[in-house]
Amino acid sequence: MAKLGKQKQVTVEGVEYTLQHPGTEAWLDIQDRIQTGNGVVSNKQMAKEIFNHVIVEPKVNFAYFDEQDGLEELMVEATTFLRTGK
Repeated sequence: MAKLGKQKQVTVEGVEYTLQHPGTEAWLDIQDRIQTGNGVVSNKQMAKEIFNHVIVEPKVNFAYFDEQDGLEELMVEATTFLRTGK
C-alpha cells in the first residue's frame, strides 16, 4: 500500500491515535476483504484491517484493547476517516 500523507489525530479514552488513510484503491481492497461469504461486514476482520493499515501510532491489536477502553469509538473514528478523509 502506498504511504499517503493524509493523517488525522484522534483522542479516545485519553489516548492519542494517529490515523493514516491508505489511499482509495487500498480502501476498496479493504472493503472487499472484510466481507463474509454472504456480503456481510465482519467486525473482527474490519478491526484487523484498521489495526494493520490505518492506525499508525500507537500500534494496536486485540490484546491492547483487553487493557485499554475505546475500541468501538476508535473503530467509528477510523471508518469515518476512511470513508470521508475527515
